Amino acid sequence: MASWGEASESRLIGKRVTRLSGKDKVTGKAKYTFDINRPGMLYGRVLRSEVPHATVKGIDTRAAEALPGVKAVIPLIEIGKKLRYQGQEIAAVAAETDDIAKDALRLIQVDMEELPFVVTESDAMAEGAPQIREDWNGNQSNPNIREEGTLEAGFKEAAVEVEATYHTPVQTHVCLETHGHVAEWQDEQNLTVWASTQAVFGTRNDLAQHFELPANQVRVITEHMGGGFGSKFGPGMEGHAAAELSRITGTAVKLMLTRKDEHLVAGNRPSMTQHVRAGATSDGRLIAYDMRGHGTGGISSGAGFQAPYVYHVPNFRTEKVNVAVNAGNQRAMRAPGHPQGAFAMDCLMDELAEKLGMNPLEFRRINDTSEVRQAQYTLGAQEIGWHRRNSMPGSGTSVKKRGMGLGSGRWGGGGGRGTEARVTINADGTVEAVTGTQDLGTGIRTAIAIIVAEEFGLAPTDITVKVGDSAPGLPSGGSGGSQTTASVAPVIKTAAAAAKQKLFERIAPLLAAPVEELRVGTGTIYVVSDRTKTITWAQATGQLGMESISEGGQWDEELRQGGVAGTQFAEVEVDTETGTIKVLKIVAIHDCGLAINRLTTESQINGGVIMGLGQALLEERFMDAQTGRMMNANLEDYKVPGTFEIPEIKSIVFDTHRKVTGIGEPPCIPTLGAIANAVYNAIGVRIRELPLTPDKVLSALAEKKA
Repeated sequence: MASWGEASESRLIGKRVTRLSGKDKVTGKAKYTFDINRPGMLYGRVLRSEVPHATVKGIDTRAAEALPGVKAVIPLIEIGKKLRYQGQEIAAVAAETDDIAKDALRLIQVDMEELPFVVTESDAMAEGAPQIREDWNGNQSNPNIREEGTLEAGFKEAAVEVEATYHTPVQTHVCLETHGHVAEWQDEQNLTVWASTQAVFGTRNDLAQHFELPANQVRVITEHMGGGFGSKFGPGMEGHAAAELSRITGTAVKLMLTRKDEHLVAGNRPSMTQHVRAGATSDGRLIAYDMRGHGTGGISSGAGFQAPYVYHVPNFRTEKVNVAVNAGNQRAMRAPGHPQGAFAMDCLMDELAEKLGMNPLEFRRINDTSEVRQAQYTLGAQEIGWHRRNSMPGSGTSVKKRGMGLGSGRWGGGGGRGTEARVTINADGTVEAVTGTQDLGTGIRTAIAIIVAEEFGLAPTDITVKVGDSAPGLPSGGSGGSQTTASVAPVIKTAAAAAKQKLFERIAPLLAAPVEELRVGTGTIYVVSDRTKTITWAQATGQLGMESISEGGQWDEELRQGGVAGTQFAEVEVDTETGTIKVLKIVAIHDCGLAINRLTTESQINGGVIMGLGQALLEERFMDAQTGRMMNANLEDYKVPGTFEIPEIKSIVFDTHRKVTGIGEPPCIPTLGAIANAVYNAIGVRIRELPLTPDKVLSALAEKKA
C-alpha cells in the first residue's frame, strides 16, 4: 500500500523548499500569455456594449474593415438578439497594432433599441421591475429551502435570541494577469493556443468542440499564469474570438482583456443578504436558526452561500433565492459561497455570545464539533494574546481603539481521479516528470519536483518538471476547489515509485541483492542489510545504456483525504475620528493534511488572508442605477489591498495527517468575520455590512452617540 511515510523520515516533504520558478519569474524569463509574441502576430480587441439592456437591430463594420491595418472584423452577437449587461460582446477586430484595433472599434456602428433595466437587487425585486430572464418568474429564482429539526421547538428552548441582517456586496475578479489568449493555426485543422487558464485540458476540449476538431488537433499551453481564483476555466468569448480571428487572417492573434473588461465580464463573487433569527440556550448551545437570504450573480444564477455555517444547529430552516440584474455573470471566486456565509455566521455567534454573557471563543467551543478547530482555537488564542481582548467592547477613552475577533471556516479539497502523469529516468541520471496540470502560481511544479526527488534521493532542482501543455496527452483536471495538489500528488508519487522499482530491478544483480532490499539514500542506492553495497545515482542510471525508464502513475485514494478546518484571529486598531480601520495582525491556522511544501503552503495562507482582507475592508462593485453601468471598473476606484493595508500575518500550517488535501481556498474564508468581530470589540458598535469602510464606522459611532 502506498504511503507518504513518517514525517521524521522525509528529507523534503513537509519542509520549506524554494519554488523552482522563482528565479525565472523575478528575472522575466517566465513567459505568461501576455508575453507571447508570434511572428506577424495581430492584435485583437472586442467592442462591448455600454448600455445594460438593448436589442441589436444592426451592426455596420464596413468603416472598420476599410481602416488600413485592420485584417478582420467579426460580429459576436446576432441581429435581433439582446444585450443584457454593460460589457457584453458585440464584435471583435484583429489589426496590425493595438492602437489600430482600438481605432477600428470606434468605427463600428451599432443600431440598437434600448430596453428597461435594473442593476440593483432592490430594484430587481420590486413589483413591476423589468424582466431580466425569460426562464424565471420575475427576477427571482425559485427558493432553495432546507429544513432540519423543529424550528419553533428550538426557539422555545432558547434563552436568548438575535435577529439581524448581514450583507456582503458583489466582488469582482481582479486577476493580476487579465484573461487572454494567443491563438495560432498551423493549418486549417491544427490550432495552438497560449491561454491564461486554470484548465489546460478543459480549454482544449472547449476549443475543439467549438471548431469541430478532434481534441488532439488543439494544443493549449499555459507556461505561467497570473491568477485565476475560479474565473479562468474556459476560453470564453474572448478565446473563441481570438481563435476565429486567427483562422480568418491566417496568422497569430493576441487578445487580452482590458482592466475594464476584467471588471465587467470576467466574473464576480455574488452578493449576499441574510436576514437571520437565531437562538441559544442558557448553557451556550446554538439551538435554532431561521434564515431568509438572497444574492445576485448578475444575469446568471449561482448566488449561493453557506448557511448555517460551521457550527452545529439541531433546528434550522434556510430559504435562499437568486436575484437577476443587468450585470455580468458570476463565476467561482476562491471558496465560492463560504466567505459570505462565514461572515454572517461569525458575527451572529459573537452577538449571541454577548447576549449570553459568554466569551465568544468559549461559545464557539461549545458549538463546534471539529476536534481540529478545537485545537486551533487554543493555539490561535495563545498566538494573538486573546487574554488582552476587551472584556467590554468599545471601552477606553483613546481616539484609537483596539479590538480582537475570530472567525472559522471549512473546505473539502480532497482531489479526485483523472490526472495522468509520467516519470522518466534517463541513462545520464536526469529525471523528467510530466503531467497536464497547470501552475496558477501556487507552486505545483515545485511540489511535483519534491515528490519525485524524495522518492529518488535527489534534490528538487535535479527534476525537470513539465506542466501546462496538452501536447504530451497526459490530462489533468482544472485547478479549482483546492483540488490540484491532492489530484496530482498521488499520481506523481505512484509514477515515481513505479519508475524506482524498475530501476531497482535493473541494478539488483549489480549489487547482488534482492530488489526488496534496495533503498535510496541521498544521491545513492544501497542494500539495507549491507550498507557497503552502495552505488551512486549516476552509476545506477548508467546501467540503462541507451534506454530510459518511463512509468505512468495510478490514482491512489490512500494518498489523499478531503476536508479541512481553519480558524483566524484578528487584532485591529480603529481611529474613531476618521473611521479608518488598520488591521494589525492576523493569526491564520489552517490544516491541509500533509503539506508537500511548507513554504508555499504558508504563502497560500498569506494570499488567502490578503484576499479576505480586501473583501472585508475594501472591495465592492458600484452600479449606477440610472445608467446601468459599473462606476468603478478600474484599479483606481475599485480598491484592493496594497502594501500599506497588509498587516502582520502569522500563517500556521496545522498538521493533522499524512495525506494530501488542498489549501488554496480555505484561508480566505474566516478573515471577514475575524476582522468584523475585532472592529466591534474595538468600538462597541456592530457593522453588519461589508466592506467596513470609514464612513460606515463613523455613521455607526454617531448613531451610538445619539
